[in-house]
Order: sequence, then C-alpha cells, then structure tokens
Amino acid sequence: MNDKIVVYQVLTRLFGNTNTSNKPWGTIEENGVGKFADFTEEALLQIKKLGATHIWFTGVLHHALTTSYTSYGISDDFPAVIKGRAGSPYAIKDYYTVNPDLATNPALRLEEWEALIARTHQCQLKVIMDIVPNHVARRYESIAKPKDVTGFGENDDTTLQYAVNNNFYYNPNEAFQLPEGIYGEYYEFPAKWTGNGTRASRPDRNDWYETVKLNYGIRPDGTKDFPTLPSGFEHENTEAHYHFWADKTVPDTWLKFKEIALYWLDKGVDGFRYDMAEMVPVEFWSYLNSAIKHHNPNAFLLAEVYNPNEYRPYLHLGKMDYLYDKVQLYDTLRNIVAHQHSTDAIAAIQRSLADISHRMLHFLENHDEQRIASPEFAGCAEKAKPAMVISTLISQSPIMLYFGQEVGEKGAEAAGFGSPSRTSIFDYIGVPAHQRWLNNKGFDGGQLSENELSLRDFYQRLLNLEVNGSYTDLHLHNRQHTEYYNDRVYSFARGDEHNQWVIVSNFSPQQSFGFELQLPPYLLGSWFLNDGVYTLTDTLYGSKTTTLHIKQGKGTMRVDIAPLESLIFKIKR
Repeated sequence: MNDKIVVYQVLTRLFGNTNTSNKPWGTIEENGVGKFADFTEEALLQIKKLGATHIWFTGVLHHALTTSYTSYGISDDFPAVIKGRAGSPYAIKDYYTVNPDLATNPALRLEEWEALIARTHQCQLKVIMDIVPNHVARRYESIAKPKDVTGFGENDDTTLQYAVNNNFYYNPNEAFQLPEGIYGEYYEFPAKWTGNGTRASRPDRNDWYETVKLNYGIRPDGTKDFPTLPSGFEHENTEAHYHFWADKTVPDTWLKFKEIALYWLDKGVDGFRYDMAEMVPVEFWSYLNSAIKHHNPNAFLLAEVYNPNEYRPYLHLGKMDYLYDKVQLYDTLRNIVAHQHSTDAIAAIQRSLADISHRMLHFLENHDEQRIASPEFAGCAEKAKPAMVISTLISQSPIMLYFGQEVGEKGAEAAGFGSPSRTSIFDYIGVPAHQRWLNNKGFDGGQLSENELSLRDFYQRLLNLEVNGSYTDLHLHNRQHTEYYNDRVYSFARGDEHNQWVIVSNFSPQQSFGFELQLPPYLLGSWFLNDGVYTLTDTLYGSKTTTLHIKQGKGTMRVDIAPLESLIFKIKR
C-alpha cells in the first residue's frame, strides 16, 4: 500500500479564474477571481487522480483587501497598508471567517467554505489551511469571532511597550508612519511593531509593513515571560506535553491561537500549514500542537522553518509533524538544475537528516518560490524532472507541488506588486498554463499543448508510483568505483526484503550516459538477494528493462540513460 502524502497547494483565489485579461494592477472586475465553487467534484477528482492526498487551500482566511464589502458589514481596509490589489494572504484581518472574494455570495462565505471542505472529503482528499501565528493585518478587526472571544489587541494596554498579555508591541506616544515611497492614508497611534520584527514607528518599504508583530511573551530584551519545558521533554509524546500545559498560565496570544485552531478543526479542516513558524517560540508550539493532537490525533501539522539548527527542536519539542526541506534539498536541487552544480551534495543532505528525513516536506515550487519554467529558475519545466523524481522518491517524506507546476506554468505576468517569475499572491491575475488545463472549467486539459500534456502525464505517473522501504545512497559508491558514472547523474535505492527499487536520474539536458552501476554487498544482503540474474523494469513508463548480475555478493547492472531521464527500476524476483 502506498501511504505517501502528496500535498497539492492551490492559491484559492487563482485556481478557478478563467479571465485572461491580466492587466497589471487590475481590479477584481478587470482580471477576475476564482471562487470556492470552482472546486467542483470533477476538479477535485482530477487533483486526486494526479496523485494528491491533501489540498492546501492557500489564502482562505479573511485578509486585508482593497475590494470593498461594506454592504456585508465588513469595514474597508486602507490600500496604503495593503500589498497589491488583492492583498497578501498573510495579512489576516479576521481569523474566524474567510475571504469574501472567494464566495459566490459573500454573506454566505463561511458556509461556502464549509461546503468545499465537505466536497473535498467526499473526494477522499484532506484539507489543509494556513495559520499565520507571527503577525496579523495592520488593522485586525474580527466581526465573525464567537461572542465570548476578544480580538487581537482589544484589551491591550497601549501605554506600555510590552506586557505579557498584550497581543502587540507598541511604541507609546509615537504615531505609525508609512514607509518612504508608500503613499496614501493610514492612521495608527500608538505605532505597533511591524510583522518581521522591525521596531521602528516608520518601517522600511521592504519590511512587512502591512502587518503587525504578535507578542508571545518574549520581552523586548529577548527573555521569556512564560514557563519553559523540562529537560528531556523532547522525548515525551504529545499527550504528555498537553498535560504539562494544562495547569500553566500562558500569554493571552497563546490562548487566542488555540481557540482559533480548534475552531477550524471543528469546521472539518484536517490540518494546518504554519507560516514562519520559527519566528514564534518553540514552547508555544508544544502548547498549541499538543492541544490540537489531543483534539484530533490525526491532524496534519506542517511548519515553514528555514534554520536547520531548529529542525529537531521544532519537531521534537514543538511537536510538528513535518517541516519544509527548503535550505537543504530544495536549494541544492535548484542549484543542480539551474547552475549545473554537482549532484554529490545530495547524499550529504540525506546523511545529515537521516533521523528526520521522513518528516521533511519536499517541493520544487510553492507560492514563495520562482516557477521552474521561469527564466530566473530553469527556463524550461522539463529540466526539473530529475529533481522532481528525487524529491518524490528519495524518502517517505511528503511531497508538495504548486498548482500549475504540473503543466509548466512560467509565472511571467507583471501582475502589479512584485516582479514576474513567481505567480503573484498579491494581485488579481490569471495563471495561463493552468487556465489551459482548466479549459473553461472543464478540468480536462483541453487547451494544453502536447508538451504540457506530456509534462502532466509525467507528474501523474510519478506521484502515483508506489515506492517504499529504506533509502540507500548508491551515488558516492559509484562515484568511487564505477567508470563513466559522474556528478550529472544521481542514484539511490529504496526497498526492503520484499520489494526493491533502483532509481537513477540524469540532470544533463544534452548528454546521455551509459555505465555499469554497482550495488554494494551490504545492500544486497539486506534485500536477501542471492547470487544470480534478476530482471529490472522501469516502473515510470514501463518501456525499459535491464539485468542485475550478482556474483559473490556483488551486483552490477547496465544503465543507459537519456538526457533528463529518470529510470525507476523495480527488481523482479
């Protein structure tokens, strides 16, 4: 049984948008917007067929908008502290409801979201949504919160820079000023600290000036104003963490986020992706995640963490399920694809992460990263095929792809805020290659080119493959012992005594390679393969076979691999 987690990330406002105007800084009327209703049963089943097990609906929460919804009781936001025409999905205005842009009837936006959750579950997919713990919109104003809940900042003592139960940090007696070069109207007194930690009352235009930093009980001098976990608690399970916090007094922001998470779990959400999790103390994650797991032991918890020194604390103390593998595997694969770096670095990464490799989420695209097909990355979606095979199969870790990746979306539109190469998360825009798959909501790829159809077929084949068992590096052994083997290819094995796979990928866009790949005796021994001759068949396309010869415990197999090809050989016993 294949229990691989495949996360399909969609920027919800863009997924179903069929408008191709793509006017820079275009309004919702000019450029259009996708809706919850666009995720029909057929659309969801196609995502399921692609290989997905989870959908991360990005940008669902109600964030600051330039589009007016005052007729629905929603206050207007200030464009001067909004990035783009559509606004940042990470400047949350109301944690207890969803973006009215996404609803066919904004008055029923929450009901429409709940209906989408139900449809997604009916299609046997799980639902992930964002929680943004580090910051909220400059003007947070929840009109949908339960009656017994107070909004962020409502009870703050704004005469103090810091108080443990204040939700924000303040600069008393100073007014907020817009960054230099940002024009418009916005009044805030006293000034709050900015989301990325900037304390100045006038942040820089490159700061996250549209957001304000939340206070988790970290004093301005960096010391902690909350209980810390006992020594050795990284070895305790989530239930022990839950009971540890049961009788502790914690900062008010902690309490608010626990109620927010439980609220969405009760709505049917299956888990969360935590934005910039390492900007929030690990003790808070122990508190929150243990409460979530106590409520729903199967909840999926994914964190954006970029500092490798924090990986194990956030997994073991913070009780995350999975972390981004960005600064190691993603960055390394990107350099191999885009800059012809050596593949030798891959094995070292897997060694360094050996104890947690199954908990590192792999990806080649997301909303923060440049599109593979953009000139700033690879310039051609096919060039990343070997990297995608390695990302998907090198371990049992989850794999994520970003909508449009599977059809080679380039992110070339000058949408407004920011520059091309990333599909804009700040603007109303269309996603051309994805729209060709969308095919006026036929969800059948009817407008895709032959190359785009072939690319999507590759992704679908790969993501539906069943490959399991432990990882063994073959690359470094063959670099030392095999003639003609080189650092434009990478090879490894997966398997156990029942099923075995040998995976070889060629990163060269121009060169084919041929060599006798060696399988070391310790690997063959762990697979209980005796001397003899075994047939191997490529399981990705099924068109290639080769033969493994084992003599006196040593194995060799002939590999002939074309440019950008990956061979996923399974041993027939």
